[in-house]
Amino acid sequence: MAKASLLLAMALPAAQLWYAVPLIVAISLVYGATRHELRGPILHHAWHTGMWMTGFLGVLLAVLWFLSLWV
Repeated sequence: MAKASLLLAMALPAAQLWYAVPLIVAISLVYGATRHELRGPILHHAWHTGMWMTGFLGVLLAVLWFLSLWV
């Protein structure tokens, strides 16, 4: 029983990261739509914006994870 609760406690932060996916998609599409009017350029801009935000959040996650280990 204790093993299951420990596994659940370890999985919760990873499960919360899935909330970032729809946020990144929505923000990227809205930002792309404010810059362009046609569907092709909107999706192209949204793709690049989404990749940039994902990379930025990944670097931020790595820095915070490293600091949590160090401190």
